[in-house]
Amino acid sequence: MKFSVHLVEDAEKDLLDIYRYVALNDSVEQADNLLNGIEDTIQKLESYPMRGHIPLELERIGVLEFREVHYKPYRIIYEVYKSEVFVYRVLDGRRDMQELLQKRILR
Repeated sequence: MKFSVHLVEDAEKDLLDIYRYVALNDSVEQADNLLNGIEDTIQKLESYPMRGHIPLELERIGVLEFREVHYKPYRIIYEVYKSEVFVYRVLDGRRDMQELLQKRILR
């Protein structure tokens, strides 16, 4: 069964911010490659939405409806609802994730 995958506005903004940062600080080619890799990882959720795990930072506080998959240092935070997948955030895993997730997911 294929799931429909949707990027919410915040996730789209995250991808744009990541792309801009890498393009400015590395190269457009690197930014293109990174964006393609993240998008490929997100598209795989169509077939395997439960492959991710609950983010530890959310599990510790009893929030169990979100899952995550990784691409390089980036963490893709999503929720599976019936036959749909909603991607809420794409975050740099090198940052303080407890604070980011509480601010950005639980608002």
